[in-house]
Amino acid sequence: MITFEGSDNFVWRLVLATLSGKPIKITKIRPEEKNPGLVDYEVTFLRVLDSITNGSVLEISYTGTTVIYKPGLIIGGVYKFTCPLSKPVGYFIEPLLALLPFAKLKSELTFEGITSALFDTDASATAKSQHEMSVDFIRTSIFPVLAKFGIPEVELQINKRGSAPQGGGEAVLRVNTLLLAPKTLHATEQISVNKIRGVAYSTRVAPTSVNRMIDICREELKPLGVDTFIYSDVAKGPESGLSPGFGVCLVAETKKQMPVSVEATATSGSVPEELGKEAAHKLINEISQRGAMGGRTLPLVIVFMLLGSEDIGRLLVNKRQISPVMVQLLKDIAAVYPGQHAAFKPEDDNGNMMMLMKGSGFVNANKKIS
Repeated sequence: MITFEGSDNFVWRLVLATLSGKPIKITKIRPEEKNPGLVDYEVTFLRVLDSITNGSVLEISYTGTTVIYKPGLIIGGVYKFTCPLSKPVGYFIEPLLALLPFAKLKSELTFEGITSALFDTDASATAKSQHEMSVDFIRTSIFPVLAKFGIPEVELQINKRGSAPQGGGEAVLRVNTLLLAPKTLHATEQISVNKIRGVAYSTRVAPTSVNRMIDICREELKPLGVDTFIYSDVAKGPESGLSPGFGVCLVAETKKQMPVSVEATATSGSVPEELGKEAAHKLINEISQRGAMGGRTLPLVIVFMLLGSEDIGRLLVNKRQISPVMVQLLKDIAAVYPGQHAAFKPEDDNGNMMMLMKGSGFVNANKKIS
């Protein structure tokens, strides 16, 4: 049994254990805090994981500070979950995208809760970059990358939008691609951006907030000199959730479908113009410090590179994209898959590096017996 300490990378450790079939033990989960042990969103993810697998064994200590997980087979299926309001539904969907393509059955999972992004305002600037994704970010930035690994049939339908703090949104994830093994990724170039797309949305606020965000985004992005189109999505009535809110998700697209996405979500006292300007500046900054793709997609991409055939995958990354989450994930991969590691080779003086990773030769046993 592989042992980890602390709550860092909790969901990704469970994902790696499920894919490898190896039992893990996570100890010292917030032992010094006033309320030690697992928090509500971690317990919910364990429930989700237990639902989509068959034969998994979960043991949680009385204090909740220790978890033992013995993975079973990934089955998939049709389920509905109510997510706690401490995390958006994107927190649960992102790691599931690494599991459900290897399930025995096609999956349809409905999540109720907050559909927009959440940022930890008390965290450092580095930690803030690792936000919890909105449903829009997943659709615009994650799905095109999944297609590179041979997973084209993935859909995320927004039935209701839900803003913080009360949520009330609903999103349906459908994964119809059942993969035997992912393709090897070779993303070695920094392709220039040829267009910018986005979606500005609002719930239970004046529709003019969306137009104000769109206008300032276009104005700020005009110096890039590329075609820009931002859709508006004004949720009304039962489809607008329980709380007022607004936000914008922007994606810079390239000819090779390697998107760079950012988002900004309103908090108390936010002004649409300021939020639109913030999102535009984020995108410009992300474009300037990217490798082959946006930095927020890298953890999921690394997992799929790990699962590839026993060939060496290549991915151009910028040193400014290497976050604490990514570093911890690479350490956890080395613990679960001994001998598997990423090598970084400097490419130029702008901080670009080529990340090389040999695939583990993963084969989906669930598909073979189905």
